[in-house]
Amino acid sequence: MPELIQDGSIVFIFMDAKRNWIRRVKQGESFHSNKGIIEFDHLIGKPFGIRVESHSGTVFQIHRPSQTDIQIAMGRNTQIVYPKDAGTILVEAEIVAGSRVVESGTGSGALTSILARAVGSSGHVYTYEVREDMHAGAEKNLRRYGLLDNVTMHRRNILDGIQEEDLDAVVLDLATPWELVDEVHRVLKPSHFVASYSPTIEQVMKTCAALGRDGKWGMIKTLEVLQREIMVRENKTRPTTWMVAHTGYMTFARSMAIEA
Repeated sequence: MPELIQDGSIVFIFMDAKRNWIRRVKQGESFHSNKGIIEFDHLIGKPFGIRVESHSGTVFQIHRPSQTDIQIAMGRNTQIVYPKDAGTILVEAEIVAGSRVVESGTGSGALTSILARAVGSSGHVYTYEVREDMHAGAEKNLRRYGLLDNVTMHRRNILDGIQEEDLDAVVLDLATPWELVDEVHRVLKPSHFVASYSPTIEQVMKTCAALGRDGKWGMIKTLEVLQREIMVRENKTRPTTWMVAHTGYMTFARSMAIEA
């Protein structure tokens, strides 16, 4: 049976790659754009994936929002971890259903939302944000998309210490991640992963140097992921002239057991 749009459902309203919106359906209300009005009452009870016409005749697609849709919507006013990098973090750090994960900083909540979906109802995400405005904005974003059930939000500096222990993964998006490597090792299960996301190679070098001290970490590596879309047209298929190139470096390391 197809999933039906309900009063209160979140929908992705798509016109084209540059004109799309995420909205919550509310009975008796409507969506307005310069391409016309869509009455939400006309959507309720219909399956996701339909095409509808606005009152002016413009055709829109109505979809269930994907994680990428939500992430980009959350990050329209702030820098986010791009989907290409977020997917790599999930796979490389082995973040799966049931994982207990610490993240810092929360930022817009875009990566938090991806982590929350990945760990599912049996896992939990603990996210740290020192800035009050970012904390409040992220909480609003996560609440809007119903993603707070398995998320605990700390409004505090993670450099003051991580409250949780026995963790499956720690994901850092900080200016100085190298200052946390010992604290992360303390709270992480042996043979589990830290993932550090940094925009500059200087940050990566300092982080790798800190991870390489004392023998607490193994399998240290840094990745960069580039993404290029292919424009598919009959007899003229080619790569697009624009691509998502450098966004950040991802450094991963696995915690070593410390024998008594």
